[in-house]
Formats: sequence, structure tokens, C-alpha cells
Amino acid sequence: MKLQQLRYIWEVARRELNVSATAEGLYTSQPGISKQIRLLEEELGLQIFVRNGKHFVDVTPAGRAIIDAAGRILAESENIRRVAAEFTDREHGSLSVATTHTQARYALPPVIKRFIGKYPGVSLHMHQGTPLQISELAANRTVDFAIATEALELFSDLIMLPCYRWNRSIVVPQGHPLTAMARLTLAEVAKFPIVTYVFGFTGRSQLDQAFGAQGLEPKVVFTATDADVIKTYVKLGLGVGIVASMSFDPSIDRELVALDAGHLFEPSVTKIGFRRGALLRAYMYDFIELFAPHLTRERIDAACTAKSKEEVESLFAQVRLPEH
Repeated sequence: MKLQQLRYIWEVARRELNVSATAEGLYTSQPGISKQIRLLEEELGLQIFVRNGKHFVDVTPAGRAIIDAAGRILAESENIRRVAAEFTDREHGSLSVATTHTQARYALPPVIKRFIGKYPGVSLHMHQGTPLQISELAANRTVDFAIATEALELFSDLIMLPCYRWNRSIVVPQGHPLTAMARLTLAEVAKFPIVTYVFGFTGRSQLDQAFGAQGLEPKVVFTATDADVIKTYVKLGLGVGIVASMSFDPSIDRELVALDAGHLFEPSVTKIGFRRGALLRAYMYDFIELFAPHLTRERIDAACTAKSKEEVESLFAQVRLPEH
């Protein structure tokens, strides 16, 4: 049994049984992968994959257990490499982060600039996607860190640490009737068509809950995953925008006015997560602390030894999170 064979079966399963895509992703040949999987199956005396001719169409029950075990072995092998790298080359490596557009566009740029300045030898890779895509990328070890606000239940296999609180702004064109109000109310906002995030993105659930609690049914006429797209359509007069406050830049969004909506909605908390059992290199600890200064190495290590999600949450119950 070879580590390479375990990597092949793990990657084939992760890529929906597509051997061709696996070969392309691993820079090897399709016949080579098929041969090594067949040799592994012969050694084990059972089939890992169900075949229809030359194609894999499913995973056998035994195969699922073997692939799960292979994943754990591959994770530990990666930890061994990281341990060695910490002693031989602390200044070089790679770091991959999966997050949403809002985080990548507005929260992370100053963090990444400082990180690259401190670790020029570390290659940094950014992946953007939905919360579901982000959680899958973290779970299958494509990325080291996941940063998200919504659908945190998808990240149950990760250690999720609170980074900062944020709230929303109502964005409208210059001269809009809402700009004349001394204090916004949800009832007044609900009188206008609304342009905001797709459900499951950037605190959208808190938005819906706030309107629902007052018996209001907002007329959402356009949704997007990107705050810049939302602002573009507000400029076109499609409706009133509701976006994360951090996504409004007065120097760029000169055609719009941002009205504070912090009193209308419960604040949201953005979290950063990584796989349980993953060994964090020194520069990974530094990246987390640059993003969230209260997440010191000591606190991160304490969260790693916690036995439950509730215990992790209790570690930060008295920590005052920064506002973004």
C-alpha cells in the first residue's frame, strides 16, 4: 500500500469519480491512476469503486470506509510535512483561504498586504464561493482556512473562531426620500423595493429575521453575492440596497449615500475556521492574528484542545470582538 494510492482514491472520490479530472489536477495520467487503484484493490482483496465498463459510477460500502481512513492518513502526512518545514524553512510555504466576495474585497486586503510584507516567501491563494463551497473546500483540504458569516452549521467539522462583529447600511442614491429621515425604521425601508444579498450570504438571514419579527414582507427585487453588484443596481434606481457597512466607500461610491442601519438589525459575527487536527505553521497563526488580533496563539491552541463547539464558544464569551 502506497501513500500515492491513497491520494488517488481520495482525489477520485472528491472529484465525483472523474478520473480524467483527477489526473489533470494531479498532473499525471488517467491510465496511471486507474492502474494504481486497481493494484490497491487487489492488495486489499475488495473493490473500492463500482464500475460500469471502464468508468467509476459509485463507491462501495467498504470503499467509503477506506476513503475516509485514507483522508485521515493524508491529513497526518501533511502535518508531518508541516512539522519538518517549521524546523527547516520557517519563512516559506503556502496558505490558501476560502471566503466570500465581501471578505475578500473589503476585510482581507490590508491583512494580506501586511502578511505578504512579513512573509514574502509564502504563496497565498484566495478562493471565493458560497458558504457551501467554502465549507467543502475546507473539509476536503483544498484550503487551510475558511472565513464565513452565514450557514456556519455547514462548518461543523471545523474549529470556528470569532473574528469581528459587523452590521449593515442602507444605500440609496443622493436625494432619496430615506435620506431625509432622522432615524430609519424597517417599516419605512420596506416601502421601497430592496436590492440585497442572496440568501445564505453575508448576514442575509439576520436581515430576513428582522423584517419578519415586525410582520413586514420586504419586496426583494434583486439579489447578488457581490456588494459591488448590489450598489451598481442601486445606482440604476432598481431599489434600496442593504449591504455590509464595510462595503461602502465614500470616495468610490460618490453617487450613493450610506444610512446607518445598525439599530435595525442584529450584528453578525464573521468567523475563521480550520480542520480539527490540522497542524498550524507559525505563519498561519500570524495570519489569523493579523485578521483578528484577539486570536492569539494561546487562544487558538486552547480552542484546538476544546472538546466541543460549546466549549470553544465559552472561551470567547467574555472577549469583546472588534467592530468592522
